[in-house]
Amino acid sequence: MARIGKKLRSLEGGMVAFMCPGCRTMHHVTVDGSRGWTWNRDADAPTFAPSVLVQGTVPITEEEEHDLIIAGEKVDTKLLRCHSFVRDGRIQFLSDCTHELAGQTVDLPDLETVP
Repeated sequence: MARIGKKLRSLEGGMVAFMCPGCRTMHHVTVDGSRGWTWNRDADAPTFAPSVLVQGTVPITEEEEHDLIIAGEKVDTKLLRCHSFVRDGRIQFLSDCTHELAGQTVDLPDLETVP
């Protein structure tokens, strides 16, 4: 992944990625024109259309959960839904998001500030 501008990384396959402050993970979109999203080509204040929808499960981060899985115990998975519009370097989280930023609009973080 090569950083382009302040907010994005380029990926193979015509994709770019940005850090989602709600999920605290990178999200990617295909912008090569073959499918998916349009992009304004501004790596410092990106706009993607249409909306970005990411669904899955919340990654296991607690050592206790990891230990339970290794021991063969069942751990309840938490569903993840992140639905947003990225416009002019800001991310508008829609109300159907499952994280704490649902319904809010915030700046996309600069990649150098991402741990």
